[in-house]
Amino acid sequence: MAIFFNEEFYGHVQDPFHPESPERLRGIVQKLKAHDLWKDVRPSKTGHKDMLKLVHEEDYIEFIETCGECSLTMDTRVHHETYGIAALSAQCAVDAAVYSKEHKRATFALTRPPGHHSGPNYGMGFCYFNNIAITARRLRKDGDGRVAIVDMDVHHGNGTEQVFAADPTVLYISTHQTGIFPGTGSLDFLGKGDGQGFNINVPLASGCGDSTFDLAYKSLVNPVLEQFRPDAVLVSVGVDNHYRDPLASLSLSSDGHLRQARQLLDFAKRNCGGRITFMLEGGYDIPSLSEVVAGMVGAMEGVEVPLEFTDIVDNSCLGRGTVERCMRNASEYWDL
Repeated sequence: MAIFFNEEFYGHVQDPFHPESPERLRGIVQKLKAHDLWKDVRPSKTGHKDMLKLVHEEDYIEFIETCGECSLTMDTRVHHETYGIAALSAQCAVDAAVYSKEHKRATFALTRPPGHHSGPNYGMGFCYFNNIAITARRLRKDGDGRVAIVDMDVHHGNGTEQVFAADPTVLYISTHQTGIFPGTGSLDFLGKGDGQGFNINVPLASGCGDSTFDLAYKSLVNPVLEQFRPDAVLVSVGVDNHYRDPLASLSLSSDGHLRQARQLLDFAKRNCGGRITFMLEGGYDIPSLSEVVAGMVGAMEGVEVPLEFTDIVDNSCLGRGTVERCMRNASEYWDL
């Protein structure tokens, strides 16, 4: 297992009270060090424009690079240093996945700023360049036939969905809370054109947690991954579906997060030669974020990290109806 991380990520500050703060990474690093998991840490070099062009339009890239001080949205500001750090975040994600391919090992990219809300010509939701989409395109360019993206974040990855909506070589599966930002991720949208069936959204109501996610993975996520047979798995890690997170209201516990991660690690080991890369997206309660990320890295290393935030809020499968509707929709394309 290798961790990809750059200290430059600490330099990205939207404003002093913004929830997507450098303290998120500081908390994770401190937790990893406390459990002797801060090892084999690899920095990336400057992100190149040609890499960003795998997903983003040149005019948009140049706008981020040259606008100086401006705002993409009310909560997504651009400063003079934003371009360099956001491009480095994308490079970090790419480097982690390339290393995973070369060494057949799980990797974790501690990327910041996040990326899954960024589309070809826009940024929003704290995101500027779509780290995971750029990485998937890079793997495809390098010869991988199929890439699976699993998005764990509480917010739907609208940018990632848009990039791959018509692409049958990239499977996108998102579990997210319905009715919140960015307002996309309908369970009825399964892709378009040749990509029909390769986009699966599981939009869950407030309160859904462990038992709902367990059902979604057992009955939908895992079977679709098995049938898709990707060459590599990429994971958008959001810990904002935790019951402690202040920006949303799903109720997943730390145990629940780690069950998902372990299932994906096991899948990659059995089907992809161990090729799986986790990359950080959201998660704004620093104690639970740090605990879950450390637990995921520990799972890669065979080290059990003690968990504190293990309350089970949803033990009656609150979202069963939604998961079953998603299964019915997806069963037109997959054997479920």
